[in-house]
Amino acid sequence: MISPLLTDLYQLTMAFGYWKLGMHEREAVFHQIFRKQPFNGDYSVACGLETVVEFLQDWHFADEDLAYLQGLNTLNGSSLFLPEFLEYLRNLRFSCDIDAIPEGTLVFPNEPLLRVKGPLLQCQLIESTLLNIINFQTLVATKASRVCRAALGDAVLEFGLRRAQGPDGALSASRASYVGGVAATSNVLAGKKYNIPVSGTHAHSWVTAFPDEMTAFSAYAKVMPNNCVLLVDTYNTLQGVHHAIEVGKMLRAEGSELLGIRLDSGDMAALSIQARRLLDEAGFTQTKIIASNSLDESVIKDLKKNNSVISVWGVGTHLATAYDAPALDGVYKLSALRNEQGEWEYKIKLSEQAVKISNPGIHQVRRFVQDGVCVMDIIYDVRQGISESNPECVSLGSPHTLIQLDHFDASYDLLQPVFRQGKRVSAQESIHAIRARTLQQVEQFLKIPHETAYPVGLERQLHQVKQNLIADVLKKNKSEPLNE
Repeated sequence: MISPLLTDLYQLTMAFGYWKLGMHEREAVFHQIFRKQPFNGDYSVACGLETVVEFLQDWHFADEDLAYLQGLNTLNGSSLFLPEFLEYLRNLRFSCDIDAIPEGTLVFPNEPLLRVKGPLLQCQLIESTLLNIINFQTLVATKASRVCRAALGDAVLEFGLRRAQGPDGALSASRASYVGGVAATSNVLAGKKYNIPVSGTHAHSWVTAFPDEMTAFSAYAKVMPNNCVLLVDTYNTLQGVHHAIEVGKMLRAEGSELLGIRLDSGDMAALSIQARRLLDEAGFTQTKIIASNSLDESVIKDLKKNNSVISVWGVGTHLATAYDAPALDGVYKLSALRNEQGEWEYKIKLSEQAVKISNPGIHQVRRFVQDGVCVMDIIYDVRQGISESNPECVSLGSPHTLIQLDHFDASYDLLQPVFRQGKRVSAQESIHAIRARTLQQVEQFLKIPHETAYPVGLERQLHQVKQNLIADVLKKNKSEPLNE
């Protein structure tokens, strides 16, 4: 269980304010989006929804949570929260509606990954946790997909536990990596918790614990005859390959096989070519060559260009930490709120930076498909609807341009019901089905060239609503026009 205290303090002070002002039960709509693609990429992979579901299904303030909040004080020493408010929290249970894009779906900037609709106070209290879960897992799943693309069909193993950002970061990274396409993880707890295949060899310490490399390899083969992968670079890589071959002959004589050798340093391309030649000449044509050592998609691409014959890639630090883009630019914005008369009022957040101006309304995303490939996404307001016969949208970039689709084969809405009035209504998917969706969608997406960013825009009526609301807010606040 994740405690509802995994939040920022200002969420609780705002919730207290809503409660004190009698606004806490007013129905609100929030959307979670990200503003730009990480890694300068062309798509991201939605991930983390099942973790969100687990969090919300048991969302409540426990006695120890409330005792902690009761002890928080203001600067003058008085209690930060009234006892009556804490009692309200004690009896509070999650009752919102949530619609979300399924995990493993390719997603693009500015379209909602989640839509949360329900009491304003509840929507506010879950914001930080939702951002924490979805932002990180989407980031790592996207990185994993990029690494797997670079591997061109070779198996990729996630080895990031020891460098991950703490225990939970390691677990979340292992889960997201598998969703993104990796074949297995070294993280045994992640394997148990998420039903992910686990994989591993041995460390240099195993070799140095014995008098010499040959003795170490022979001992490992005896204890792991049916799972024998030998790390060959503790002393001298090519000598290590020769020793591995000798152990492989012993295994074969006893009815087992040397499954693989692992390279962890040096000129990986040259060493893999030499190792492959030695293995093949000795009759070990099926023995795999595994590489590790600070790999990412760029390094893998370079090794491929240099004719390496590596068949399995162990990727750790750069994957589990999303090393070159350590945070997804995800935000969670209020877009609609019922007034005291029960009527919807659309909300917008303005900024001098066009990318930070939020989109008002109650959103859905319609994806259009040609020849099995997604070609355009339109964000529309569910109260206004969208034209199926003439789909067009206005780009979110500046200057705004009208985007029209000449023809399409099919279309479907991305946001699917997950919770209704706090109860889960969606079926739980296996992580293997989610991973299969990622692989299938990436394969389809890459079939067509994307010379420019994938088109995502606001449906024409919604764009006009946004422009009108911007003008209205500026007028009320007596502000200068924005370069939107």
